[in-house]
Amino acid sequence: MLTRRSLFALPLLAAAQTPKNPGRIRVTDVKVVPLKLVKDLGAVEPAWSPGSRMAIRIGGGSFVEIHTSEGITGIGPGMDPALLPAVKAQLVGKDPFDTEQHMARLRYYAAGTSYRGAACVDVALWDVIGKACGQPLYKLWGGAKEKVPAYASMIKLGTPEERAALAERLAAEGWKAIKLRLHHETMREDLRTVELVRKAVGGRMVVMTDANQAQSSGNWQPGVLWDYKRALETARELHRMEVYWLEEPLPRFAWDQLSELNRNVDVPLAGGENNRLAHEFLEMCKRDVYDILQPEGMVMEGLTALRKIGALAEFYGKKIVPHHGGGDIGTVAHLHLVAAWTHAPYFEILHDPPVADYHHRFSIMKNPPLVDGDGMIAPPQGPGLGVEIDPALRA
Repeated sequence: MLTRRSLFALPLLAAAQTPKNPGRIRVTDVKVVPLKLVKDLGAVEPAWSPGSRMAIRIGGGSFVEIHTSEGITGIGPGMDPALLPAVKAQLVGKDPFDTEQHMARLRYYAAGTSYRGAACVDVALWDVIGKACGQPLYKLWGGAKEKVPAYASMIKLGTPEERAALAERLAAEGWKAIKLRLHHETMREDLRTVELVRKAVGGRMVVMTDANQAQSSGNWQPGVLWDYKRALETARELHRMEVYWLEEPLPRFAWDQLSELNRNVDVPLAGGENNRLAHEFLEMCKRDVYDILQPEGMVMEGLTALRKIGALAEFYGKKIVPHHGGGDIGTVAHLHLVAAWTHAPYFEILHDPPVADYHHRFSIMKNPPLVDGDGMIAPPQGPGLGVEIDPALRA
């Protein structure tokens, strides 16, 4: 009989398929596998970091592989190769189901940076677990829904007119929700962007907005900086325009101001993508800082940490909409979580075509999930993450 020490895994295994050799599956190797660069598509300037460039490519980068004694291989986003010796020292010979123990040790020995650290390993461990159980991850975690509504998360600032034209094209393709960046020098220009987008799409799309004022852990960052007055006035106007949420309108740890703002506006506030630790989300909930929590698994400790934030949000009556997951394998991992939660109303995909079209990042996978003509996306039905890396791209 299988014995697992992970609290979350225990109830899941009883009805699931088990490995060929129950109770003896072990990690045998961990690799960072490079991918061939197929095409460099250029770059876009993120609204939240004026002057910088976000490279958009087909192929390139890397991914994590975890090999096991039962011939099961799990995949995760690309980790910093410098962490590989420490990760191997902690995992080889160990049971992949023991995610709580693994992440506790990797937090100490191989935390790494956001999007390139131990979270990548955690995703691969969960992929192993799902494959060992013969179930897609969202089913192991509760299987709340078979499809989820996706929103196209803009990257560029653009002009109000250009953003409105793009929103109209996306609505025609079937997208039902869009997130706009509010980074103009004046509130008037920000509101004009929302006004023109709303005029272009009418009631066909839900509109979210993001001020990205919590990128820095301090009180300065590139681009326009909002004060409380601008946040308050913007939030009140956005409510009038029936915007679904205002994301991160003040600095990351300005919890007193955020709590006060939330008490004084009707538009829901959202945030948390750059917060790394669970106790930070607990503080947000206790102070009623945000109505919608937006943790990022690749900033925190992968899916093991994110599942706890989901439970915390439910306990406090909050919605949860995880951040985008990095754009490829991490995004698919987040999709499984959103499909497993009843209190997760939307799924974020970075999608700012033509250059920053989400299909480009998803192209490293042979069978990526895709947004359908009704703006919905279904989690993969194969075991684990349910996706495979295109073998032709292995360098």
